[in-house]
Amino acid sequence: MSGHPTYQPQSPFMKWMERRLPIASLVYSSFIAYPTPRNLNYWWTFGGILTFMLAVQMVTGIVLAMHYTPNVNLAFNSVEGIMRDVNYGWLLRYVHATGASFFFVAVYIHIARGMYYGSYKEPREVLWILGVILFLLMVATGFMGYVLPWGQMSFWAATVITNLFSAIPAVGHGIVTWLWGGFAVGNPTLNRFYSLHYLLPFVIAGVVVLHIWALHMVGQNNPTGVEPKDEKDTVAFTPYATVKDAFFVGVFCIVFAYFIFYIPNYLGHSDNYIPANPSQTPTHIVPEWYYLPFYAILRAIPSKLLGVTALAASIIVLAFMPWLDTSAVRSANYRPLYRQFLLIFFAAVIGLGYLGSQEPVGGYVLAARLLTAYYFAFFFIILPLLGLVERTKPLPKSISEAVLTKGLPAGASGPPPKGAKV
Repeated sequence: MSGHPTYQPQSPFMKWMERRLPIASLVYSSFIAYPTPRNLNYWWTFGGILTFMLAVQMVTGIVLAMHYTPNVNLAFNSVEGIMRDVNYGWLLRYVHATGASFFFVAVYIHIARGMYYGSYKEPREVLWILGVILFLLMVATGFMGYVLPWGQMSFWAATVITNLFSAIPAVGHGIVTWLWGGFAVGNPTLNRFYSLHYLLPFVIAGVVVLHIWALHMVGQNNPTGVEPKDEKDTVAFTPYATVKDAFFVGVFCIVFAYFIFYIPNYLGHSDNYIPANPSQTPTHIVPEWYYLPFYAILRAIPSKLLGVTALAASIIVLAFMPWLDTSAVRSANYRPLYRQFLLIFFAAVIGLGYLGSQEPVGGYVLAARLLTAYYFAFFFIILPLLGLVERTKPLPKSISEAVLTKGLPAGASGPPPKGAKV
């Protein structure tokens, strides 16, 4: 976008480097002078929070891997040794374990923001699909990390979840045997999961680079859903967006620190402080809280094959939102019906999360089936139909107009009157 400065090296060394490897100009154009819509709110800071949390998880994970022993006879004790014998090992483990939960908190908010403001619509389809791929990689990485402490819930969650692949016709049992490294969850399973849990964050980092690249190619969406038309609609990424991001990352870290230092096990499961025992099944096997909505969908369907299919489809369907949503308007701020159905959808996901934590009996199963039905109806019925029948509000002509008329009566235009709140 014109109107924003380009990088001009000053020192002889930087001029020499710029002709050979223009890293400085790449950083400058991507993170300093990059034009950002001037009306972005704090919901847009969660992309920076996710980058920060990925770095936290990778750094703490690498250090923890130096002390962890991937052996079924030693894994549990090695985790206890990290907590008790390694300098600040308790802090590293709590940051890593609690960080997984906060990573998912941030990604769910990031996805919800994208759905609310239509960030999946043209020309950002590839950007959105890369985000869904990142989410799938996070799900796989988080699950494998959950197994590594080799407590009761780790062992039995691994047994239940890996067994789901057996529902796949023809190749299912072969996949399960490969994942286990034998005919039951054991030492080969733990070694496979440890290896993949260590590797996948680097794959995630690579896809994040593609995600950011795609973002810089098409530009950021904004609360109005209107594309920037000139330099009046944008501001430089630094200092405007970086200051806002830094402030909210600080707020996020305060909450994160509270959980680490005061309630580090609040988001975990007490059974995981019991060593894995293949001969004793826990009364209620549950995954980590961030998988509970999908776990509820799995259990809501009596057929194992259909349940596994619905579980996979509940995530993969997100990648098809750019084509399932037939409306030309992006932001839910201008789509009253869509906003109502979307808020009900968010409530249904939260409800599924609660039901996933309960035993699958009686009314819980019925409620899970109803919410599962709405979950898929939202994508396959509501989204396509809304684009045909919904009457949307008039869009502002530009981002600048939306900013300058904020707080004015509906239909008003031009600069706000004296004393109006801007």
